[in-house]
Amino acid sequence: MAETTAGAALLRVRDLDVTYPGPVPAVRGVSFDVAPGEILGLVGESGSGKSSVCTALTGLLPAGAHRRARAIEFEGADLAALRERDLRRVRGRRLAFVPQQPMTSLAPTTPVVRQLRWYLGDRLDDVEVRETLTGIGLGSVLDRPRDLPGGFSGGQLQRVVIAIAALAHEPALLLADEPTTTLDPTVQAQVLRLLLTLRDKLGLALVYVSHDLAVVSTICDRVGVMYGGRLVETAPVRELFAAPRHPYTRALLAAMPATTPADRPLRAIEGTAEGANLLPGCPFAPRCPQVLPVCRERMPEPTAHGAGTVRCHLASERVGA
Repeated sequence: MAETTAGAALLRVRDLDVTYPGPVPAVRGVSFDVAPGEILGLVGESGSGKSSVCTALTGLLPAGAHRRARAIEFEGADLAALRERDLRRVRGRRLAFVPQQPMTSLAPTTPVVRQLRWYLGDRLDDVEVRETLTGIGLGSVLDRPRDLPGGFSGGQLQRVVIAIAALAHEPALLLADEPTTTLDPTVQAQVLRLLLTLRDKLGLALVYVSHDLAVVSTICDRVGVMYGGRLVETAPVRELFAAPRHPYTRALLAAMPATTPADRPLRAIEGTAEGANLLPGCPFAPRCPQVLPVCRERMPEPTAHGAGTVRCHLASERVGA
């Protein structure tokens, strides 16, 4: 499901598949573009394939996992065709990644400030850099130069990882996998402001993976909705929230607390997503209130609607790759 953005794409992904041992298809035929300076949000339930997209793009899939793609083009290079040593020149420099679990990203026996200095070097002594770090709640970390990662909270460590990824080499694209999940609302707002500032200052593009639709509606330019390993809908953020076209997107938005009156319970999506990635047709068919017989047999092709695309047999107006 490719969507063309204005100008040349910074990242162009076509027909990305990720399979884990089993075999378990985690990502199936995912296609999208990211323009310079754009923030693309990826949303969907746990297990929909969002995190697997990020690790596949960076070549950090676990042993036994397989990645296939017609193209993963980034700044003119096909990442899918690069050897590991060549990919290392891109990963962490032009293409940075913020994982979900900060404890697995930091050396447990090395003081955190020393690790910051590994990546930031003498810039860590720069007043502006220290003010930036303090502004996202890392002042107390800087004040404890001998403390190991185990001495800090998960939220503090997540902010350290974000700072390293975004500031060390000023990448062109940052893949952020649930970067603010462990943070309280105040610090979350600080980190989001930092990401937006970096986008404005450096032209940084961002793929922002999140379960928080309220945050996505605030900071993202476009949204991709994933379910069962498929990208079922993409649209500019205002268009998607105002007029969602895929039944799954509509169900997600209907379940948001902001759309539910205070005196009514949240509208949960009936059924479960378990096994959706194994289905031959539309993965949402077993839970869809508008399901047709063809939905269980054949995955719908992408169709264009406004500035977005949707995979649904009830849609029309076919769009090319």
